[in-house]
Amino acid sequence: MDFVVEMLNIRKEFPGVVANDDITLQLRRGEIHALLGENGAGKSTLMSILFGMYQPDKGSIKINGETVRIANPNVANNHGIGMVHQHFKLVSNFTVTENIILGNELTRFGTLNIQGAARKIEELSKHYGLNVDPHAKIEDISVGMQQRVEILKMLYRDAEVLILDEPSAVLTPKEIEELIKIMLNLVKEGKSIIVITHKLKEIKAAADRCTVIRRGKTIGTVDVKTTSEARMAEMMVGRDVTFTVAKAGSNPGEVILKLDDLTVMNNKNVAGLKRFSLDVRAGEIVGIAGVEGNGQSELVEAITGLRKAESGNIFLEGKDITRDSIRSRIDKGIAHIPEDRQKRGLVLDYSLEDNMILEVYNREPFSKRGILNRSAIRKYASDILSSFDVRSGRGPLSLSRSLSGGNQQKAIIGREIELNPSLLIAVQPTRGLDVGSIEYIHKRLIEHRDKGKAVLLISLELDEVLNVSDRIAVVNNGELIGVVEAAETNEQEIGLMMAGVGKGGEQ
Repeated sequence: MDFVVEMLNIRKEFPGVVANDDITLQLRRGEIHALLGENGAGKSTLMSILFGMYQPDKGSIKINGETVRIANPNVANNHGIGMVHQHFKLVSNFTVTENIILGNELTRFGTLNIQGAARKIEELSKHYGLNVDPHAKIEDISVGMQQRVEILKMLYRDAEVLILDEPSAVLTPKEIEELIKIMLNLVKEGKSIIVITHKLKEIKAAADRCTVIRRGKTIGTVDVKTTSEARMAEMMVGRDVTFTVAKAGSNPGEVILKLDDLTVMNNKNVAGLKRFSLDVRAGEIVGIAGVEGNGQSELVEAITGLRKAESGNIFLEGKDITRDSIRSRIDKGIAHIPEDRQKRGLVLDYSLEDNMILEVYNREPFSKRGILNRSAIRKYASDILSSFDVRSGRGPLSLSRSLSGGNQQKAIIGREIELNPSLLIAVQPTRGLDVGSIEYIHKRLIEHRDKGKAVLLISLELDEVLNVSDRIAVVNNGELIGVVEAAETNEQEIGLMMAGVGKGGEQ
């Protein structure tokens, strides 16, 4: 068998945690190989070893049958290995071309040959069907395009083996379809791909084989075509997983959040949300469905106080909070699971315990007369971390930066639900989580609803909105297209409304 990469019996230990424990992975030439595992199972660590960012404590790596030592990412590049990280490594005020040639600059007579590089990038982009403009600035292009820039960065360096870490975590459903096409194109051209993911649907659509790891150990490698999603999920979490959300009918009470004719400006100072009115009641989950960039961010930021309302009003339990400060809104019972966990959710260089009290450090028992009570903080944080199965090397003392993306997400969700808010705003709450964690988070959102609280769920995953919500409000271009009962609709109707075709077919 022609293996292009073999990772044999790899072990890697960090203080307090064995990330990889005797893992073997073999990549055939010209295949898409999925690496599947729960949050914190050791997937990213294993691939970081292959990319030279970490050194294994034990085990060996072979490239094309020869044992090699990959001391750093430059050595990996020299061996034809490239990696797209979960959080992209791009300079936002550089152009696409400048980002791609960074560290690998093409010079002509000692001067930088940007035009020559841009031409090469354009050719590569056309050849692989990536449609990237080499002159665009990173800050002006969508997340899906930024990911293509990362893929081009590898192709520009002649990578034969491409590692994609959670490539679809930040993409819209349409962009995911396009990414799968791109991956299949790359393999046709003779490239080999390892894709780290926990989205079973995508593994089924793209991968040839799948290696499953659990808590740092290899569970097995299976042929994707002949293995069911349920079987892969069971290998991943070690138990049966239900893909449907079990919930009783809702029992809505009084209106908790009332949005009245709300208009909010976007970053370009154009109305991102236009005369938007909606009620969310106690004891119900209202889902917001829409293609990304249709007013969802402006809506959430206006309710949480991160962006001012241009006109209209926001009422919480009957009180006008349109001009309240962010702290006052938190104190009145609004909690927010933000879309970007690293930018808005955590202070990455704080410990987990300090992150768990960001909103309540000024209350007793966490502080008194300005002095923090460390033992109360530690107990509070430890309870949240164990309740939400947040895995980290040093528990509440771990730096937030050291956690896997999924564990960071679970920590934020735990912190926000622990506030027991009357209104919980959950934006992409299960982005980057494995099936076991998704099942658990959905259960907690429904429990929160059943306690008589209001939940506003904003998600790009249409099946999540349909499964978890009681009512669904559809937005298009900043306007409310309509509100439907979740039990009485389907993906097709919501999809049409998301495209701006109103309920009943009117435009």
